Amino acid sequence: MDDIVKAALLKWPNVPHCYGWLALDARGDWYMRDDRIQAAGPFPRVKGSRIQHAKLLDFIGRNYACDDEGCWFFQNGPQRVYLQLEAAPWVWRVSAAVGEGGSGVWSVVSHTGLAAVVRGSWLCEAGRLFLDTDLGFGIVHTLDMGIAADAVEAGHFTPQTLPFAGMPARFGYVLAPQPPARAADARPANGG
Repeated sequence: MDDIVKAALLKWPNVPHCYGWLALDARGDWYMRDDRIQAAGPFPRVKGSRIQHAKLLDFIGRNYACDDEGCWFFQNGPQRVYLQLEAAPWVWRVSAAVGEGGSGVWSVVSHTGLAAVVRGSWLCEAGRLFLDTDLGFGIVHTLDMGIAADAVEAGHFTPQTLPFAGMPARFGYVLAPQPPARAADARPANGG
């Protein structure tokens, strides 16, 4: 977490949390979801405005974390902005290189640029590949499925099957965090 964010938390410790205004799709893109977009439909059917500003994307990535209940958020200064996830909290980019003796070496990097070590792999009923890593659980980016298939064929990933609906509970994350029913520090889903 950035030092400026830590300082803001100390200066303003009781800023209400925000829900529904930020989302992460299965390709690692962040989306702003204002009141109008939220009223138009649920994420990911109605995504909102894709964030493209490089410095803002870096700031979000550096201040992206998870609470004790498995709800992922972006700590925006003193305000915690809980986000909606299309598939998982991490989106993995997989790349391959030829190692010594011609063997394949696969690397896995998150949508925020962090390198990860794979502990296990999973396939859902739609054929999407998910990786459990030392950083957490995430989906393989669609553009990297060919490389990931090579890793499976080489025995680097050995996927087990699991229905998508069971993945959040199994790997401890929440797709769409909601404000607590009676918490004084929570803002409504519409941000009001």
